[in-house]
Amino acid sequence: MPDWPLFQPFLVSGLALGGVYALSGVGMVVLYRATGVLFLAFGAVGAMGALIAYSIIDHGGPEWLAWAECVLFGGVLTLLYGTVFGPPLARRGPLVKAVATLGLTLILLGVMDLLWPSDGGRARSLELPTSDGGFTIGDVRATWTQVVALGVGIVLVVATALFLRYTKLGTAMRAMADDREITATLGVPVRQVEAAAWFGCGVIAGAAGLLLADLVALDAVTLVFLVIPSLAAALIGRMSSITVTFAAAIFIGLARNMLTPISEVSRYREMTEFVVAAIALLVIAARRQEISFTREGA
Repeated sequence: MPDWPLFQPFLVSGLALGGVYALSGVGMVVLYRATGVLFLAFGAVGAMGALIAYSIIDHGGPEWLAWAECVLFGGVLTLLYGTVFGPPLARRGPLVKAVATLGLTLILLGVMDLLWPSDGGRARSLELPTSDGGFTIGDVRATWTQVVALGVGIVLVVATALFLRYTKLGTAMRAMADDREITATLGVPVRQVEAAAWFGCGVIAGAAGLLLADLVALDAVTLVFLVIPSLAAALIGRMSSITVTFAAAIFIGLARNMLTPISEVSRYREMTEFVVAAIALLVIAARRQEISFTREGA
């Protein structure tokens, strides 16, 4: 087992990644609660926004425009998808809805491979202004980007919880999660609520893509598949609890990175989210069964 100082840098980066996973997971949960759609194209939307931002900067455009483009691109593209495909998918099953978003992922991957080919191309990087500065705790260096990633995740969880609880739009989203048909009959503008959920999820996807492009790498495939840890966290939260989703995302981010210095298991660290999600879901299922037996016995 390596000495503790070897783990410290991975502790910092793990917390930062966990914050972005939480950011993504909460966005997926809010959209699912409002529309019933498991948005598997979350990572692809963020990746394409980050690549467009890179192109703007690479061609001499202002950085502020690139950052704004990445966030707005995610929101607009996701809103367009929800506007066009949301209504016909509304009455379909969860599996059909998820597969439809997987189709969007494949389309975006194809477009990115065509416009930004990786084979034979020069290495790309997208650094935020916060990546230059930072601070040191002991022997560990933390960049402001890592601090921002964790801070944004925490702020989003708190803001989302307050939004869902105390605003009319948030109350409408919670009502739609319970029963869409009854909510519509009560006069709630379902289409407008769904549009807000689609746009909000897309904005979060753009922000997550921007942060991950700096923290990990500006690579389409890498960014697309980093949605898997976020999805695992959302599943652990049963696609309903943003607090549990946040905690699971932080744990997954830490677990993935803290395994890196251990040479015997570091090659398997990509399986972390699958193992954590499987164990959590088994525990949840066992707990439900225990409660069911208790009720039947009573």
